[in-house]
Amino acid sequence: MTQPFAYHLKATDGAARLGEVVTPRGIIRTPAFMPVGTAATVKGMYPEQVRELGADIVLGNTYHLMLRPSAERIAELGGLHKFMRWPYPILTDSGGFQVMSLAALRKLNEKGVTFRSHIDGAYHEMSPERSVEIQGLLGSDIQMQLDECVRLPAAPEEVARALRLSLRWAERSKKAFEAQPPGRALFGIVQGGDVPDLREESARGLVDIGFPGYSIGGLAVGEPQAVMLGMIEVVNAILPQDKPRYLMGVGTPDDIIEAVGRGVDMFDCVMPTRAGRHALAFTRFGKINLKNARHANDPRPLDEESDCPAARDYSRAYLHHLIRCDEMLGSMLLTWVNLAYYQTLMAGIRAAIAEGRFEAHKAEVKEGWARGDIPAR
Repeated sequence: MTQPFAYHLKATDGAARLGEVVTPRGIIRTPAFMPVGTAATVKGMYPEQVRELGADIVLGNTYHLMLRPSAERIAELGGLHKFMRWPYPILTDSGGFQVMSLAALRKLNEKGVTFRSHIDGAYHEMSPERSVEIQGLLGSDIQMQLDECVRLPAAPEEVARALRLSLRWAERSKKAFEAQPPGRALFGIVQGGDVPDLREESARGLVDIGFPGYSIGGLAVGEPQAVMLGMIEVVNAILPQDKPRYLMGVGTPDDIIEAVGRGVDMFDCVMPTRAGRHALAFTRFGKINLKNARHANDPRPLDEESDCPAARDYSRAYLHHLIRCDEMLGSMLLTWVNLAYYQTLMAGIRAAIAEGRFEAHKAEVKEGWARGDIPAR
């Protein structure tokens, strides 16, 4: 019998939550950070490395995979898990954010979105039903409803129109999802921009429809952190305590630790992998830019106490050299460093919640960032 999808809340510390999401392909320890594998790969990393760092789940992108190599081809080849050699849980987004970001190339109506591929210019249609169908072909364990994410700042009338369309699409997505095999889950997505009343309307509407989990979308798109955190507080006061909460596209380590303190369970972001490709390392000392000339003669590793070989065993001088020479190994090593730090951050957060010392732990982590990296003498 297939293991049902479930969420278990194991402990709380203030609003911070320690739990686990149960799927047929394994347990996701929460709070969790999901590395982003846009095109069926976490850029610069072997799947085994990603797993060894502590990731229980990765994210795939519906928009990119439907265009290349196509969801149908992946299904013929045994599904996304087999295709990318990741037998553990996978979450897929709906493709909506990528479609909406191509504003000059798309047309939206009640039915869905018609858009042109950024690859070859071919026309495609994305409806709530088609999005769920694609995610079903991919075989992902956690799937997203199709929604409309508006750019901020936006007029409240435009935000309200988009969230109400997204609620109607949520109902259609849920109905389409009923045909999928047991053990998978579809999450609703809360929209509403930076307007508290609209966030409340969206959250209550989704709870009325009923989902096994809820995502908070449309944040970390340029608004101040205080606004983002305020919207999280509004939404999480409404969402059920016994269902997982996923903050989409977030974010920096500071965004993550602050959002955990407001009741968020799951995160994803391209930041650690993208930063690694641009010479930026995330560490317990804060961010370190390996392009900086001061690293050229520095024999120290990024962090001699790290469990990650890339952070512990390679000198800053060598990493600086690789970056200056545009060697791909530099990007690979720094991506490894960053994903390791994010997973270490999440493990520390989980342990702190279990021990009832989340606020003290948060202060210690932030103190390390504020103290910063000490230059070599």
